[in-house]
Amino acid sequence: MNSKLFCLFFIFGSLFAIAQTKVSGVVFDEFDQPISFANVVFKGSSVGVITNEEGRFYLEDENTWDTIVVSFISFETQEIKLEKKVNYDLKFILKEEVAALDEVFIVSGKQSKKNNPAIDILRKIWANKRSNGLKKYKQYQYDKYEKVEFDLNTVDSTLMESKLFRGMEFVFDQVDTSKVTGKTYLPMFINESSSEVYGDNITKAKRDILKGNKNSGFSNNQIIIDFVDDLYSEYDVYDNYLKFFDKSFTSPISRTGIQTYNYVLADSSYIDNKWCYNIIYYPRRKNELTFKGDFWVADTTFAIKEINMQASKSANINWVKEIYIEQEFEVLNDSVFLIKRDYFMSDFAFNKKEKSKGIYGKRTTLYDNYKFDQEKDPKFYKEKVFSFDEDIYNQDDSFWDQNRMETLSKDEKGVYVMLDSLKNTQKFKRLYNLGSILASGYVEFPQLNLDYGPIFSTFGYNEVEGVRLRAGGRTYFGQNDLWRIEGFTAYGFRDNKFKYGLSGKWLLDKRSRLIISGGNRRDVEQIGASLTTSTDVLGRSLASSSVVGTGTNDKLTNLNLSTLSIEAEPFRNVITRLSGSYRTLESASQTFSLDYFTDATQTATKSEVKQYETAFSMSYFPKREMTGYGVERRTKNDDFARLFAQVTVGDKSVLNSDFDYTRLQFSYTQPWALGGYGRLYTTIEAGKTFGEVPLGLLSVVPGNQSYFSIYNTFSNLDFYEFVTDEYATLHIEHNFNGRLFSRIPFLKKYNLRAIVGARGVIGDVSQENRDINASGLVYRAPKTEAYYEYSVGVGNIFKVFRIDFNFRGNYLDPVTNPDARKFGITGSFGFYF
Repeated sequence: MNSKLFCLFFIFGSLFAIAQTKVSGVVFDEFDQPISFANVVFKGSSVGVITNEEGRFYLEDENTWDTIVVSFISFETQEIKLEKKVNYDLKFILKEEVAALDEVFIVSGKQSKKNNPAIDILRKIWANKRSNGLKKYKQYQYDKYEKVEFDLNTVDSTLMESKLFRGMEFVFDQVDTSKVTGKTYLPMFINESSSEVYGDNITKAKRDILKGNKNSGFSNNQIIIDFVDDLYSEYDVYDNYLKFFDKSFTSPISRTGIQTYNYVLADSSYIDNKWCYNIIYYPRRKNELTFKGDFWVADTTFAIKEINMQASKSANINWVKEIYIEQEFEVLNDSVFLIKRDYFMSDFAFNKKEKSKGIYGKRTTLYDNYKFDQEKDPKFYKEKVFSFDEDIYNQDDSFWDQNRMETLSKDEKGVYVMLDSLKNTQKFKRLYNLGSILASGYVEFPQLNLDYGPIFSTFGYNEVEGVRLRAGGRTYFGQNDLWRIEGFTAYGFRDNKFKYGLSGKWLLDKRSRLIISGGNRRDVEQIGASLTTSTDVLGRSLASSSVVGTGTNDKLTNLNLSTLSIEAEPFRNVITRLSGSYRTLESASQTFSLDYFTDATQTATKSEVKQYETAFSMSYFPKREMTGYGVERRTKNDDFARLFAQVTVGDKSVLNSDFDYTRLQFSYTQPWALGGYGRLYTTIEAGKTFGEVPLGLLSVVPGNQSYFSIYNTFSNLDFYEFVTDEYATLHIEHNFNGRLFSRIPFLKKYNLRAIVGARGVIGDVSQENRDINASGLVYRAPKTEAYYEYSVGVGNIFKVFRIDFNFRGNYLDPVTNPDARKFGITGSFGFYF
């Protein structure tokens, strides 16, 4: 449960000792203008930083230094004596060099793309990038050590004296300062992992074998590791786009970088006996997903030796105030550059104001023991881990002494001791439990191995039930339970009826993921909100709970569903499922009917549908990454396609059912990462029912009568406006991630995001199915002309809201369709980066 990590974001850990030498300040020229990207280093060392756009910097080191050197092209270099170990808010003024006045250039504004030596070097980097790094070899392997830390930052006296920390004041014995931002911080959590990584560039296969994991206070927490892996996904600076927090940043080494960044050749020097050039870069425009910083590149191989990247403060990304990256590369065989060290720091905060409090997320990754061209059997990469290895999370000190590539500082070691003590305090436990409830939606009762919830489904409303109260729970022994039982009960105050649902599932074989499941549910459902009939016993349509809608939502159905199924995963991310289900359907409203004729003369009718179905489905999720080994697993990523195919057979001879039929259905959803142009989602879906069936078993084109933007529904259609037995739909939605609004001067400061969408459906309903209809509902289907609608939306309003303006394209005849909605507004909210 991700609650284990979300909870840590609000609760606190141990403290770091103060470093030996600290300096912060601002660098100006003689005209009191700040100098961006000036170099500031401790004299006699390689420890240094560059100033930001405002000329500010912060520099620290564990060693004691008495002098710093400030330099910049065409300015006189200054050496400043440090009177103390801690020196804050200093002011430095650089004078222009007289001899250099004829050739002076300032690193600001747009740089020329012609006759620019920095861009000439950049082109040589592109030409040689295939000759550097792991891509040069057929196979590779290496050892990896990773250290992740989360810190509460901007610690001040107000925070220390707050009621939140009462009883836990010992955490403030010592506070450290960030070498990147110069802010004080309080460590909350630290996690270490050691692993072996294997890869094959020919087959694109990769395998990561975890050898050991250790964290402060919360053992065996694979979820934290998975969360961090997804939060800080791997990247290659040579790629055109770097994905962080589900956003695609343009890499400064990108082939499109010339259109995105300004480049300046700033310096040249020997680094590790290699002559290297130093190039400073910064964005050409604000509000785009870009970086600023510098990199060193070797003059013969044109490989990156070192690179620093800091996200622009105006970058269109939420909840992240700072992103800072350092990468160092080592030289192998005097020619090939391989990554040696990767440092990633992000500052999570509610806003980007300088004094706002937040949480640092810091990841340090070290690489060693590279080996190449040692081919592995293809089965090696497909091998799965089917059990939870407790020993991995209980490695002794000798293991870490051998596999820890970077020695922990004294203060980092103290984090383990401090958080082990903190988690035993009563106040911490209460805060932790509260965070767990808010994050997971469940109240845990570990003594009973039960969770109560989800608490967010406690209250509901629809026009049949009126106010609806729901209580539910599940068994929970651990994150890798082999079986689980869930259930709920609900009561509607308008219909005065109890509803319930009960389901269970059991993992029989870990290797094939053979699972049997079954259950029963009696509830009220809106079956006109989805084209694919749900066999999820505890599922419930969002549309049936709308408190306020665009029209009367009275077309609801009483559902009694019983299901028994067996599923397996014979190949990775390929899931097959065979189920048998029996359902009864009957109208839940006096103003809605599911009646159908039972004779050819159309004189006898029936209101209840009783039907047994056998369904076989196959799902494929290429590139999906899962975690966990129990009956329920968690998805680590969301950038994978989803393919689904199902054959459903209704059989009259089973359980005295009413109809014989066969239904074929297929859907394909694909997210497309388009780099700096945003993200596109497409879904195609098609289906056909063979046989004579009534309204309750037809495919209803999913309408949306709520004011919420719900993907894969039609925002301007009412429920049951189109009914089909064969259909094909297309949904397209593209989020520009701020690219358009960032180019509009008076709007770009709001970091808005443009979203466009289009939706269409074509289908028909046979004459036989029209003839059996006795519900009084006139069947209509978009047969001769595909129904379509389109939308234009604005997202990221106040960082959490999205508004869509939806337009209906056709079927607007006032005679045949007088209630057609030509235009509608829907919205949604959520916390997205």
